[in-house]
Amino acid sequence: MVTIRVPATSANLGPGFDVVGMALNIYNTVEMAPEPSGATVVEVTGEGANLLCKSGSKLMVDAAHRVFAAAGAKQPALLIRQHNRIPLFRGMGSSAAAIAGGMAAANALLPEPLPAKKILQLATEMEGHPDNVAPALFGGFVASCAVDGDVHYTCIESPTALKLAVAVPAFTLPTKKSRQALPQMVPMADAVFNIGQVALLVAALCRGDLAALSHAMSDRLHQPYRSALIPGLDNVFSAAQSAGALATVLSGAGPAVISFVSGNEALVGAAMHRAFAACGVRCRIILTGVGKTGALNS
Repeated sequence: MVTIRVPATSANLGPGFDVVGMALNIYNTVEMAPEPSGATVVEVTGEGANLLCKSGSKLMVDAAHRVFAAAGAKQPALLIRQHNRIPLFRGMGSSAAAIAGGMAAANALLPEPLPAKKILQLATEMEGHPDNVAPALFGGFVASCAVDGDVHYTCIESPTALKLAVAVPAFTLPTKKSRQALPQMVPMADAVFNIGQVALLVAALCRGDLAALSHAMSDRLHQPYRSALIPGLDNVFSAAQSAGALATVLSGAGPAVISFVSGNEALVGAAMHRAFAACGVRCRIILTGVGKTGALNS
């Protein structure tokens, strides 16, 4: 039996649409072992257990099977125990966690594990892009891109003083619906704006310059188009900034919202809660930090 911890993730981070993501200090636990009965058994507890198929988490099982196939190993029946703490369908990387957790656990069962970059490659093929699965596998902040089928990534150490306030609305927003809100073409000026912002973001993180985040997290490529799907989003952003947030962004495809803070996370979280409530949206607030480890180094 192997045990893996896999973090929630926030992708599309501010201007980093499809290329910058981070792990959150919110972890699912995956236990995996060969199942001697010959039939795969999956037990799910915690967040969303009632929403997942009673026959098991198909995504996690498929992820494990891809690792065994890539290693040329026999496909064993599996016993999987999955305890979820990551909210489902909120833009916090629940599907990436299932993929990363399944692949990391299966890899740990191999007598000769596959290299980390191969696991990232397999996970990206399943997820479609690397910005969630990369931090799910490695933790921290990760900048990544796929070029001609090859995935490139760089891990960025999180500033030690950085804290997070996460507002998680009660309603769900499927990623497919959120992506359909995006245009096929954007103005050149908006593309250039985001390139500048993401360059500043990566530089600020590498320097540990929290103050610079307030000038490096604006976006014109995805958040403006998705705001109509999330009632009160602009008000939540404004409330968080007024309460002292360094920056506030949509988490992944939404509807969760994340504020970057340095010491006043409870105050910022309360402000976001009030702003959502004023728009008729129930939400819960999670005060946390950046997840330092991922599924491959947990």
